[in-house]
Amino acid sequence: MPSHATVTSPTATCSLAATLEAIGDRWTLLILRDLFRGVRRFEDLQRDLGIARNLLSNRLNKLIDHEIVERQPYQQRPVRHQYLLTAKGRDLSPALIALMHWGDTWYAEEGPPTLLVHQTCGTPLDQTVHCSHCHQDIAAQQIASRPGPGHTPHQRNTP
Repeated sequence: MPSHATVTSPTATCSLAATLEAIGDRWTLLILRDLFRGVRRFEDLQRDLGIARNLLSNRLNKLIDHEIVERQPYQQRPVRHQYLLTAKGRDLSPALIALMHWGDTWYAEEGPPTLLVHQTCGTPLDQTVHCSHCHQDIAAQQIASRPGPGHTPHQRNTP
C-alpha cells in the first residue's frame, strides 16, 4: 500500500494503530527480525521460521504492499527473489529492539537469548529514549503527550 494511502486509512488518526495494522502480528515481526539478521530468501525464511509457505507469502506480500520490504530477483532461471528492507523497513529497527529488550526483561529468566552489540566495539546496546533538546535520557514516567500536527478534534488520545 503506498504511503499516501495510509494517510486516508481509518487508523491514520492513531499512529500506533496504523503501525499494528502494517506489522502487528507474530509472524510479521519474526519475518522482520530475520530480515534484519540477513535472512533474505523465501526458502531460508521459511526454513528458519518454520512458517507455512502460504502464511510467509501472505506476510511478505503485505510488507511489500506497505513498502516495508521490496522483492528483488537474485536468480533468473528459474526466477527467484530475495526480500530486502526498504528505508521505511529499516526505520523499524528501534521498535524491534525495544520489543526485544522488553522481552529480555520480562520473559528471559536465564538472561537474554541474544545480545545486540555495537558491531565496532562489541558493547551490548542499551535501549533509551533521549531528549534532543536537554541531551538527557528520559524514563517512561517522564514522558507526556500532546496533540500533534496530524491530530483531529474527534481523535482519541489512546489506541
